Amino acid sequence: MIPILGRINELSRKQRSSVGLTKAEKSEQQELRKQYLQAIRGQVLTTMLAVSVVDPLGHDVTPEKLTNEKLQRREQAGQ
Repeated sequence: MIPILGRINELSRKQRSSVGLTKAEKSEQQELRKQYLQAIRGQVLTTMLAVSVVDPLGHDVTPEKLTNEKLQRREQAGQ
């Protein structure tokens, strides 16, 4: 689980309550949401880079764009 999720939820509950958020808390909430989205997008990309698509005949039909991205990542890791 993403560690900042607890704080995001806490701020969200406070925002919906009668208390509301201060300006500092609103800016913190926006920054935490940005960080959360970056983490989720990174996880999705990592998962997609680990996937290979195979048709019923056993041929690799992974989209070229994904295959190229995998190759680029491998080259960067080797440097």
